[in-house]
Amino acid sequence: MAIILAGVSHHNTPLEVRERFYFPENTMPEWLDRMSQFRSLSERVILSTCNRVELYGYAESYEQGVDAIHEFLLESRDLRSDELSDHLYIQRDEEATRHLFRVASSLDSMVLGEPQILGQVKEAYRIAQEAGHAGKTLNALFSRAFRVAKKVRDKTALGKKAVSVSSVAAELAGRIFGTLEGKSVLLIGAGEMAELAARHLAGHGAEMLLVANRTFSRAETLAGDLGGAAVDFGDLVGALARADIVIASTGAQGIVVRQEAVAAALEARRDAPIFLIDIAVPRNIDPSVDGLENAYLYDIDDLQSVVASNIKGREEEAREALSIVEKEVEAYVRRTQVEDLSRTFSAIRIEAEFQREGEVSKTLSRFPDLGEKERKAVEAMSRSIVNKLLHRPFDVLRKMADEEAGDDSLFIAQRLFGVDSDEDSDSSRPGEGE
Repeated sequence: MAIILAGVSHHNTPLEVRERFYFPENTMPEWLDRMSQFRSLSERVILSTCNRVELYGYAESYEQGVDAIHEFLLESRDLRSDELSDHLYIQRDEEATRHLFRVASSLDSMVLGEPQILGQVKEAYRIAQEAGHAGKTLNALFSRAFRVAKKVRDKTALGKKAVSVSSVAAELAGRIFGTLEGKSVLLIGAGEMAELAARHLAGHGAEMLLVANRTFSRAETLAGDLGGAAVDFGDLVGALARADIVIASTGAQGIVVRQEAVAAALEARRDAPIFLIDIAVPRNIDPSVDGLENAYLYDIDDLQSVVASNIKGREEEAREALSIVEKEVEAYVRRTQVEDLSRTFSAIRIEAEFQREGEVSKTLSRFPDLGEKERKAVEAMSRSIVNKLLHRPFDVLRKMADEEAGDDSLFIAQRLFGVDSDEDSDSSRPGEGE
């Protein structure tokens, strides 16, 4: 049995490839159902954000589970095998656990300590759980990840200064202009990322805020909350012409702002420069816009230069947080190993009892004249023999687990006795009566 993680992230995959892996949140139940057709994966969760796409699964066979994930991605994302091999990272069990704990604690984010990722992980897990795709193993894993993230927040200063991709985008705009006072900002999209960007820009002094969204009522609501004005999504050229800074963050699955629209806006602005920041995945602004004179386009990966200073100033908090994560990983893995060994012992006892009962029944059938007292004595003797025979191997295997050889002891127990752990076993706890 194995917990499997397969994914791509900003660490190893450029945006133009990463966006092809992206799963829209509103379609996630459908994709989880598609993934469930691969029977080797008994549990599954998909995490898809602007910086990462990760698939978590639980499988009886690690190799079969990896093959299933590969096949699912090839079919669902229209990818080539070489694109998977070039970018996809695969982790299992302890490594996968460590990675999830780091992700949930915002230690693997582009913006170290950003608070949004925990909510995104929780939402991914909620969708999988409600759709019946997260079972006992992933339920336990993700629940522990949330507790670890809370502990990191409580015990370190990592989350004291609120940072996010949106705040970094606003910081970048401030660096470009020197000051945002008197600058006009156009938000394309009315979701959480757009709202966060707007609040950060306002905090940096931006005065005129325009909001464009496909649903005009949502644009009106956000603009009203922020003291701005809603504009018609169908007149993006007119809105672009009024904006010094454009921040795009919609849920659209493709390009929303095309090169010809920006070119027309620049002409209307008499070539006054426009700075565009695309923080959406998949991207909302045509990358070719960057080739226009006086148009300066930044995507989410371009924010790395700003992020570098953020990371440098938080190294001490990060070290402390990583230490917490490592201790939690050790504790979780240790507990899991003990539970697996305990279930294996239960399975061994069930098999031993089955064999004992069969042999006793066979033997007693040959002596029909035995009295009840003698029959009970045979039963008691057979149980005692089984207990004595199991006692020493169980004791040795427990000691191996205590000496941090849990994986070895589990492997030996399962191979030696020819059983696997049964999570649904309702048998008594192993060791009783030994």
